Amino acid sequence: MKVLITGGRGGLGLAFAAALGDAEITALDLPEFDVGDSAAWRALEGEYDAAFLNAGVITGESSIAALTDELYWRAVRANMDGVVYGVRELASRLMPNGGSIVATASLAGLTATPMDPIYALTKHAVIGFVRSVAPQLAAQRIRINALCPGYTDTGIVPDELRGVLDVPLMEPSFVAEAALHALNDEETGGAWVVQPNRILQFRFPHIPGPR
Repeated sequence: MKVLITGGRGGLGLAFAAALGDAEITALDLPEFDVGDSAAWRALEGEYDAAFLNAGVITGESSIAALTDELYWRAVRANMDGVVYGVRELASRLMPNGGSIVATASLAGLTATPMDPIYALTKHAVIGFVRSVAPQLAAQRIRINALCPGYTDTGIVPDELRGVLDVPLMEPSFVAEAALHALNDEETGGAWVVQPNRILQFRFPHIPGPR
């Protein structure tokens, strides 16, 4: 199995690769590969059976009034553009025989996250994109699901948060186990919630219809 992993040098990316055993891994990460650069994606070659679109960053800024353009666009490029460009290239040429895509979102994509509203914005967008693009990818025998982990023991969790969290940090290996659930799920367009000792598919409520 040939597998593409973005954010491949980070804690989750490394854990995903380890969980895949003897799969042939292509790990993409900065500085060689910028997921927010559409030209980099167009230049990528090869064929893949699976992909983990995992690259992501926080802004570290809770105040919208203090948010800089640089922080905003860095998060958008890594967290949103990296998923959209990746899915586009996989669908158009890098997954010609079908396959499975897992996009790393976050619990921040399912709930309010006042400590980093822009991070929440991008992760809500990832989940909405996954749910919306899934039907057209299914016609090409490509499944796509979102992974929504809570706090995990990786470098993305700021030091100042580690001493005040009211939940334990999960090991990246446990999140990788959940990622394999999402990768192998026969359904598509889902969101897998990962909490300490708990992996389950999120059930979205139906929106109210007309009266």
